Amino acid sequence: MIEAPYSELEEIMRMMGEAGKRMAEIDATEGAAGNISVCVRWPLDLSKYFPLVTDVQLPLVVPGLAGATVLVTGSGRRLREIIDEPTANLAAVTVDEGGKTGKIYTSPLCRFERPTSEFNSHLGVHEDQMRISGSNFMAVIHAQPIHITFLSQVPRYQDTRFFSQHLLRWEPESIANFPNGIGFMPFCVPGTPELMDGNIQLLRKHNLVVWAKHGVMTFSDLSVKRASDRIEYAETGARYEYLNLSAGEIAEGLSVEEIHQICKVQHIDQSVF
Repeated sequence: MIEAPYSELEEIMRMMGEAGKRMAEIDATEGAAGNISVCVRWPLDLSKYFPLVTDVQLPLVVPGLAGATVLVTGSGRRLREIIDEPTANLAAVTVDEGGKTGKIYTSPLCRFERPTSEFNSHLGVHEDQMRISGSNFMAVIHAQPIHITFLSQVPRYQDTRFFSQHLLRWEPESIANFPNGIGFMPFCVPGTPELMDGNIQLLRKHNLVVWAKHGVMTFSDLSVKRASDRIEYAETGARYEYLNLSAGEIAEGLSVEEIHQICKVQHIDQSVF
């Protein structure tokens, strides 16, 4: 739960821009790949930056988000460009009572026709996670980090426990960030209800989910940067794993005993090792 004083629109857009820039820096958002959204339950003054208003049918019925405002990247936009031109790359969507419809607020500088094609997955996660946590803030990021996405195409890594144990063995920070492991979801066509439903279910157990042969999605009820940090931690583990595979698997990483010692000292309740 975010306490007052609440972040203004300018700060939220800046944080989204910085997260998008970082995703580009770690090669997790080639071209127009990836998307970011932030949902808040406090009032935002949208008129200064997004004066154009249109009624919209939401891609998912989300009654639990009635009254909330969702800032979301546009379809076909580049995450790396949010920081320089936020109003050209973002829209604000307010959710009407009942959750079927809303209003979309855009800028005269807007360079897209609709929100991201993964908007249904974003809305589903916002509604589900805000219901679970009772929070008034939620950030959701989908990105396509190279090493994670590569490993998700290797048959033996297509399992939640195997994937988690092999990525989380390279740094002491890893188990602290993913105490319940990294969820793995078999391939689903992007933007489909199957992807959305499977993603929502797995994010109830894990704070980051791999979409096989596609990328990842994660969330945070604290900040946009906390969500982007999770992707960076996971991608770093995947890069270590890739390096080890390339070197003939000569490294062993942290042992199970060493990870247990870390958890004991840091009071981490984990379910991976």
